[in-house]
Amino acid sequence: MQNPYLPYPVRIDEIITETEDKNLKTFKFVFLNPEDEKKFAYKSGQFGELSVTGKGEIPIGIASSPTEKGFVKFTVNKVGLVSSFLHTMKVGDIMGIRGPLGNWYPWETMEGKNVVIIGGGFAFTTLRSSIIYMLDPANRSKFKDIHVIYGARSPGMLLYRDELAEWEKRDDINMHITVDGTDDPDWKYNVGFVPTITEQKAPSSDGETYAIICGPPIMIKFTQPVLDNLGYSHDQIIMSLENRMKCGIGMCGRCNIGKEFVCKDGPVFTLAELNNTPKEY
Repeated sequence: MQNPYLPYPVRIDEIITETEDKNLKTFKFVFLNPEDEKKFAYKSGQFGELSVTGKGEIPIGIASSPTEKGFVKFTVNKVGLVSSFLHTMKVGDIMGIRGPLGNWYPWETMEGKNVVIIGGGFAFTTLRSSIIYMLDPANRSKFKDIHVIYGARSPGMLLYRDELAEWEKRDDINMHITVDGTDDPDWKYNVGFVPTITEQKAPSSDGETYAIICGPPIMIKFTQPVLDNLGYSHDQIIMSLENRMKCGIGMCGRCNIGKEFVCKDGPVFTLAELNNTPKEY
């Protein structure tokens, strides 16, 4: 039985600076032991603990898709001790990953339905995983129309810009990229907050569309009424709450919302489930 506290050793294979402020970097990790990669069998929506010896560990959503083999990716915001140290590490450095942890987006439930991905800021990580998963040739036919609404403060704060451009060219996904504001005369996409663009671009539900939301609390707060007006039932609104997680296995009590432990019972919940909890998310 795998010790849940024991990280798998990994090597940093690639580091990509994502944003113009250089505070968000994507780390591509390769498992030192091939059998560990098989044990780290995850689904889009789950997270892992990035472990740095002598510094600690941090829970981060998995940015790669299970359809991408040979590596695992995490996008890390430079905000604290562990993440700041991780930003100083180099390609070839060794560290650890613990997991996979938590639940995942309900892919089987969403098969045969339309899916709207709604993301804001650096919370787009597990949504990238989800898009790659759905667009995989083995999976694309399982889903109907796919819409992606993704916003950031400015063009330079958007994640995965090369992939956004690639998805924009495809005819089997509808991309709606937006920024809060920009002075860039060459900006050709939307300008406006995510809730506004959702109101303009998202399809109505009619019982055939699921919405996955991941972003800052203020974005979620103002997007929910928009989805209500578009006819989404609260069973069709799926949210990822990666807030306040620490240990990842329900032992430290840092992440609970009422009786729910975000790290064990989540981080994925429907809005219907969250309606039965205190409004702490």
